[in-house]
Amino acid sequence: MKHKATGLILLNSRDNVAIATDTLPAGTSQVVNQRSVTSRSAIPGGHKIAIRTIRDGEPVIKYGQPIGLAKQNIAAGMHVHTDNLMDHHVVSDDLNDRNPPAPPTPIEREFLGFHRPDGRVGTRNYVAIISTVNCSASVCHEVVKRFDQERLKKWPNVDGVFAATHGSGCALEYHGIKHQMLGRVLAGYATHCNVGGTLVVGLGCEQTTSGYLTEHHGLVSLHAPDGSKLTRDDGMPMLTMQTEGGTRATIEKAELLLEQVLDRANQFQRKPASAKHLVLGVECGGSDGYSGLTANPAVGVVSDRIVACGGTSIISETTELYGAEHLLVNRSRSPEVAKKLLDKIQWWKDYVAMYGGQIDNNPSVGNKAGGLTTITEKSLGAVSKSGNTALEEVYQYAEPVTKSGLVVMDSPGFDPASVTGKVAGGANLVMFTTGRGSCFGCKPTPVMKISSNTSLFERLHEDMDLNAGTILEGEDVDTVGDRFFEYALQVASGEKTCSEKLGLGDHEFTPWTVGPTV
Repeated sequence: MKHKATGLILLNSRDNVAIATDTLPAGTSQVVNQRSVTSRSAIPGGHKIAIRTIRDGEPVIKYGQPIGLAKQNIAAGMHVHTDNLMDHHVVSDDLNDRNPPAPPTPIEREFLGFHRPDGRVGTRNYVAIISTVNCSASVCHEVVKRFDQERLKKWPNVDGVFAATHGSGCALEYHGIKHQMLGRVLAGYATHCNVGGTLVVGLGCEQTTSGYLTEHHGLVSLHAPDGSKLTRDDGMPMLTMQTEGGTRATIEKAELLLEQVLDRANQFQRKPASAKHLVLGVECGGSDGYSGLTANPAVGVVSDRIVACGGTSIISETTELYGAEHLLVNRSRSPEVAKKLLDKIQWWKDYVAMYGGQIDNNPSVGNKAGGLTTITEKSLGAVSKSGNTALEEVYQYAEPVTKSGLVVMDSPGFDPASVTGKVAGGANLVMFTTGRGSCFGCKPTPVMKISSNTSLFERLHEDMDLNAGTILEGEDVDTVGDRFFEYALQVASGEKTCSEKLGLGDHEFTPWTVGPTV
């Protein structure tokens, strides 16, 4: 698919709106689909213009799909946005409307990764300090401070030390939904394939104790024997401040233990690995009217390539699949998978209604400034990150992803929480598209930032890894996607992303939990 920058882009022959590739002054005439359209007012770049009359109550069509209804008569040449377009989407429960595509032609590619004893392969080799409760967060950060870049030179195969701290861990029902969600996140980070060693630090009286994580989430604990050396096959050392004698004593012991954890992690070295071990998390944030034209479809190509290699692609942000869920239902491998997705959509509708909200209370102010008007429009563009392969499974938030192929993970649209869930589920690479300029990192998983337009790429050049804006200038989406795939293999093999060069990723750990704090 190519888009030529002629001032206006028509995405589908069924569409009754076109997209401005740049600001279109009032009175500008363009030929779209063999008809002349003259702008009745200035049309900002990324925004929509009616290419023919749309009657009050009629669907506005973009991507060949309805994105809402006209709130008034819209004449050809008018700006189509919040004043004359409203969302209108009905979720179908027809599970028989499925046509999953055949598996893609297999691809064999390799990267240089860290082979773990359980067969997984990491793209990075970090050491993690996991806080079981907010009360031990300060201790974790104090320990990390003691291992600066100079000191870490002793362990050249280790990418760094990071602390995963949060604001919960107590005041929640034992093994209730909130407790389970947090436990999945903490366990997912502690045992992540990008983590070569972990130290767990708790207070001692919280709900999410090391014992809970061991009993319910599969961590293999080693309660820090004094004077003994850790080996690569030992369990995970765990400390509790109340047992160790308080803050200072815990920090001192944690420092000594962390040196041994680093020794253990340093034994791993990069070796060739099949790309089937790649687990790609796809995310979009700070989207604009170009995101669904350029960056998201290009990431969809990468998703397809990784699936063709035998790997996995995770799309989440359930609230931003609403309006496009029928496309994923159509691609679902089975009725059971389709029903799981529709059940998640219904859960979100009920959940937000409890607080007097609506699931379509989206896009954000920034999204709307960038040209997106309705959640359906945003979702139709967002779902293109998933590519074109069959949907194989739907997972709970932060649930370990074990299925190869394209999968959905339930999550909110809030980017830090969404990415945290995918990483906890096993994502060892993340591709994050943006049109407005979202700056984000996430240790221990490298995040590749992709600009939807060239102007943003040039303006935020230190934050953006890749530019999809060349699609607006006529470059083919598949060509751009293949280039992005090659870059993903380089990053998986150790090339640093912009966020890694800037040292980002220590404060974006944001577990999503549902339920009361008591």
